[in-house]
Amino acid sequence: MAYDVELVLDAKARLGEGPIWDHVNNVLLWVNILENEVHIYDPATGNDRHLVLPAMPGTIVPRACGGAVVALPDQFAALDLDTGALTKLADVEVDNPANRCNDGKCDPQGRLWTGTMPISEDSTSGTMYRLDPDHSVRPMFDEVTISNGLCWSPDQSTMYYIDTPTFNIDAFDFDPGSGSLSNRRTVVKIPEESAWPDGMTIDVEGKLWVGHWGGWHCCRYDPETGERIARVEMPCSNVTACAFGDPDFSTLYITTARERVEDFDEQPLAGGLFKVDVGVAGSEQHAYAG
Repeated sequence: MAYDVELVLDAKARLGEGPIWDHVNNVLLWVNILENEVHIYDPATGNDRHLVLPAMPGTIVPRACGGAVVALPDQFAALDLDTGALTKLADVEVDNPANRCNDGKCDPQGRLWTGTMPISEDSTSGTMYRLDPDHSVRPMFDEVTISNGLCWSPDQSTMYYIDTPTFNIDAFDFDPGSGSLSNRRTVVKIPEESAWPDGMTIDVEGKLWVGHWGGWHCCRYDPETGERIARVEMPCSNVTACAFGDPDFSTLYITTARERVEDFDEQPLAGGLFKVDVGVAGSEQHAYAG
């Protein structure tokens, strides 16, 4: 099936990442990591407003009490989306400047999960952390290289996760009450010719949508069978992440990057924000509860 991909914003983002729909304000939040930017895109007006932060935001999520929470290289911070003011909530690996926070999402109970990664991208020095609503930080597992692609199954029993260089989508049994993980296993083994798996989201049917860095596509996978069941062709190579948005969650928004693109004549829209109707909806993404 061919999909009609539409350019929403010719953002020319160096590293567009982490889209998430804020259903309270009906805007899409996303980050341009290497330019220290947080973006607020309003599809009703077409306006994309951005804030420049003092450090790289690896991820952004809405906050239940208003505003947002960002994972900066060595801390979690509350962000006022009107003024850009930051308030530190907790430290993360302040003694390890060789690492930074990367992709993250909130679980259905409003705990924020974010993985760190080595800036050099050449070791397994990263760790997955969980920021609880009381602002305490818990390490959940280690041996992480490039932490990406978090989401939870519709019944909350499973957490899916990508460590990009493994070419795997892993699943954990997830306890919603305690937030504990167990029984890690690989549910999708991605062929290397499909390119690096990056950010991920999930639809109402429990199927996984993954952006592929270097692959010129975003793909849908069935975690029950491990099969790729759909592929959205993109006009640029470095497809970083995706998220369902709009009030009915019927639109898949896709971020991309200009970083490491060698020929901009070949892909002038690299770094753009795109949208596509993939024929299935997502559901409300979770805000940080603290």
